[in-house]
Amino acid sequence: MSVSISKVVIGKGLSRMSAQSAVNPHPINLSHIYQQFMTSFAQGDAAGVAVLYTETAQLLPAYSAAITGRAAIQAFWQGCIDTGLRALHRLPSEVDQLNETINEVGAYEIYGRDGKLLDMGKYIVIWKWEQDRWQIYRDIWTSNLPPA
Repeated sequence: MSVSISKVVIGKGLSRMSAQSAVNPHPINLSHIYQQFMTSFAQGDAAGVAVLYTETAQLLPAYSAAITGRAAIQAFWQGCIDTGLRALHRLPSEVDQLNETINEVGAYEIYGRDGKLLDMGKYIVIWKWEQDRWQIYRDIWTSNLPPA
């Protein structure tokens, strides 16, 4: 198997070099997906956010049971939007691909309707190549702020 070095494109114009198998035909370009995620979230479109997850995806938020499946994930994000969250920014710092899986680590910030920073922390997202596109398979995050 040959290995080539390819540029990994991630959100906010960040990039880094990553070794990628030459047999993997699925290039990584998360910036477009995150643009769709952030636009849908800002517009209050939980269905537009949920479609970025696999059918069997799980959200693993702190202080909560796992949220499993696209419909439950849509309901979770709709609840967040309904409480006044309007912007979710993810800033990947590490992206590694192994065949049809991507492991991503980064920082996030969440803003309210008034633009006020409500939360910040770190996250891990596991992506899977399914139905001819990258989709979120596991999504876990924890706040850097103390519990209220």
